[in-house]
Amino acid sequence: MNKKKLLYWSVVVALAGFLFGFDTVVISGADKQLQLLWGSSDLYHGLVVMSSALWGTVIGALFGSYPTNILGRKKTLILIGVLFFISAIGTAFANDSIIFSIFRFLGGIGIGTSTIAAPTYVSEIAPAKDRGKLVALYQFNIVFGILIAFTSNFYLQDIGENSWRWMLGIQSFPAFIYTLLVLGIPESPRWIFEYKKDRTQAIAILKQINTDEQVAEEIAAIENETAHEIDNESIFMKKYRKPLLLAFFIAFFNQLSGINAFLYYAPRIFELAGLEKSASFLSSIGIGIINLLFTLIGISLIDKFGRKTLMYLGSVGYIISLGLVTAAFYYEWKGIAVPVFFFLFIASHAIGQGAVIWVFISELFPNKLRATGTSFGTSVHWILAALIPSFIPFLFKEIGTTIVFAIFCIMMVFQLLWVVFKMPETKGRTLEELSESLSNKN
Repeated sequence: MNKKKLLYWSVVVALAGFLFGFDTVVISGADKQLQLLWGSSDLYHGLVVMSSALWGTVIGALFGSYPTNILGRKKTLILIGVLFFISAIGTAFANDSIIFSIFRFLGGIGIGTSTIAAPTYVSEIAPAKDRGKLVALYQFNIVFGILIAFTSNFYLQDIGENSWRWMLGIQSFPAFIYTLLVLGIPESPRWIFEYKKDRTQAIAILKQINTDEQVAEEIAAIENETAHEIDNESIFMKKYRKPLLLAFFIAFFNQLSGINAFLYYAPRIFELAGLEKSASFLSSIGIGIINLLFTLIGISLIDKFGRKTLMYLGSVGYIISLGLVTAAFYYEWKGIAVPVFFFLFIASHAIGQGAVIWVFISELFPNKLRATGTSFGTSVHWILAALIPSFIPFLFKEIGTTIVFAIFCIMMVFQLLWVVFKMPETKGRTLEELSESLSNKN
């Protein structure tokens, strides 16, 4: 096996995650500045200005399977880079909230589509024993992008009244580089076999990263699955109910932890906890560092101990940390307490849901339906990721931070129960084996 080439392809594709992570949280640095600049109400600011990218991710997640299947994984990944580049330039030069939100929306489409195309591509080229950590490189790049965005915001916050333009526009550079790199990778061999019906080309690509014996085994497995396919199959058929529900619940619980709500409003939350503005931005960098370190730990463990074990660890950590955050706001503990509790929260997310979600969803469905099934799971994720942060400023004001974080904590108790009783282990099994075991053939 040519591990260097396999790793290079996986890393290049996973860089879409860097743009995802950077784009998701870079707006947090411009949050209050934009609200003051355009005189927006809390509801308008949350629903339109702050969450426009998230509404774009919903569209990208809902419809991203179409270009991923029709154009191919590679062309879709290129399109994602172009969308991020246009979004960065457009938001940097926007002069009103509507134009700003339109360009943020375009970047959001790139995010939503990337959560389908990137994990799908990597899962289709990775061997079963390494699939977890290779697909999880996408998550690593997400948190790396988050760290760089927090750091960039910290250094750019005091350069003047237009600092927000620099915060948002700087993303155009990594977007351009990523697009160039994707041009140099091949198409997914499974997509070529399934949609182009080109067995020869699929074998040629597989031979670049596998031995002849491995290629023969993979082609035989793909052909066996293809032979049992039925035209016009849908993920909503009764036989796919189990993988569909698994994709739904892992995405549902991911956002009901409050992770995106927190990442979007980290400086605001820290200020509510009594930290000054500069300390709030600095604490945000700490969040990024903890996220990165524990994501690396999660990636190193996911193929050794499995997806389910990491979800156990993450769920317990969520419950403890969110319980402490709730107590901190209830008893009005000021100073460093809330950032420390959030560091534990981020560590729990990174080693559990963060490391697992994109890997797990990309493993659940058969080759022909993988992009569509992944689209369903990511759509659930992004609809909730758009709704929850949209209402955070309003909810903090109307019902208070204590109740908001208590609700997130209770939902993580339900996640733990789901992991214990419903979540299967998928480590070390080929995509075709998983398809066979998770589909109801009756």
